[in-house]
Amino acid sequence: MSRAVGITGLGVALPERVLTNKDLEKMVETSDEWITQRTGIRERRVADDYTAASDLGTVAARRALAVAGLDPADVELIVVATVTPDMMFPATACLVQANLGAVKAAAFDLEAGCTGFIYALAVGSQFVASGVYDNVLIIGAETLSKIVDWTDRGTCVLLGDGAGAAVLQPARAGEGILSFYLGADGNGGDLLKLPAGGSRIPITHQAIDDRLHYLKMNGNEVYKFAVKTMGEAAQQALEKCGLGKEDIDVLVPHQANMRIIRSAAKRFGLPPEKVITNLDRYGNMSAASIPVALEEAVKDGRINPGDIVLLVGFGAGLTWGASVVRWGELTL
Repeated sequence: MSRAVGITGLGVALPERVLTNKDLEKMVETSDEWITQRTGIRERRVADDYTAASDLGTVAARRALAVAGLDPADVELIVVATVTPDMMFPATACLVQANLGAVKAAAFDLEAGCTGFIYALAVGSQFVASGVYDNVLIIGAETLSKIVDWTDRGTCVLLGDGAGAAVLQPARAGEGILSFYLGADGNGGDLLKLPAGGSRIPITHQAIDDRLHYLKMNGNEVYKFAVKTMGEAAQQALEKCGLGKEDIDVLVPHQANMRIIRSAAKRFGLPPEKVITNLDRYGNMSAASIPVALEEAVKDGRINPGDIVLLVGFGAGLTWGASVVRWGELTL
């Protein structure tokens, strides 16, 4: 018989540097008005040259563990979701493990694009539900500024850096993660990718000259995919735990584009106060966006014990996912 699994700790790490739309006007052919109208983003955080995903992930993890009242030595598994690992190998999760001193923890990375935190939540919760582990740490950590082409106005205005972490532990029956739904369609892999740096296109002078070491995105196609997929994934997750849209207390969507978020909110008949958004301040932080938004909503009192919280995301792969959580006693 599986155990209920809840989130008992949350932590966030954000770089200090703020890059506004006005700053971007000086870097690339764009305008504050153009960015704001099309995306809802006004500013984002950017890591310095010496800060990597593991650094942000470590800070977020320490904060989450402190909230959960857990010592790093008690952590049994660390899963890091990221598309910007410190390096190809070893796993960023292993670097975080060393930074924390979590000497008993197994550790691995998970790569599902912007859906990464939902995937990590689903994977990590299975170890707790099955009784294999009692204390699992999941982290979404990104330094997207390192892979952005700052001459491409279609992508550089969208992305930001940050990290969010969550502690998963056994919960009381009826609380915690009620369901999750994951999906993927590799036929859309070319729509959002980082072409060079892997075994298909190793880093060479030619690859760099062709700017293949930067993120590439077909924005129009990704937008259409996101609008369709967010609603469908959320609906599937609700159905799996026997709930309907009328049961949703709070929606925490992936923070990619305000128009996409509004479309999802409209589908479920949710007023603005039930939809958590922070992309105006942070942009799209990929795997970090949902945990950062979740932590802020709990801290602000917008998520309270007993609330039905719907998490939903989409990303490169193409991937998508959603999870329904009955919130426990965690407050920040």
